[in-house]
Amino acid sequence: MSESGSPFSHDRIFSIAEANALIPELEQLWETIKHGKQILIETKEEVEKASAKADLGGGTVSGVKYIKGLQDINGSLHAIQDLGILVKDVEIGLCDFPYMLNDQMVFLCWKCGEKEIQWWHEIDSGFSNRKPLTDEAL
Repeated sequence: MSESGSPFSHDRIFSIAEANALIPELEQLWETIKHGKQILIETKEEVEKASAKADLGGGTVSGVKYIKGLQDINGSLHAIQDLGILVKDVEIGLCDFPYMLNDQMVFLCWKCGEKEIQWWHEIDSGFSNRKPLTDEAL
């Protein structure tokens, strides 16, 4: 637990403006993740066949492409985390930004495709319980 008693420790607390300023970069990173996932889907069958023959020295020309897809996904997820943003759902591109609301730590909630931060939720809840940002949250 952190000193505040919260089970979460955050190196960075965002303002709404700071979080919104990162959305273009996040969109680019999520596009790289989506592309990497598509590569994994496209090469899955061939890589599985090669893996089954690995003890016989099997390999595949798709192996390099597959590894590149994995590296792109991994690198983009690490880049998001290095910004101080929490990745919550890779499938839908869901991220949380630590934010102080009335002296309480909460998360600003953003999903890939949203043009700006419009939602927040308590730390112990999630996407399904997110609430719209209102003047009181600003």
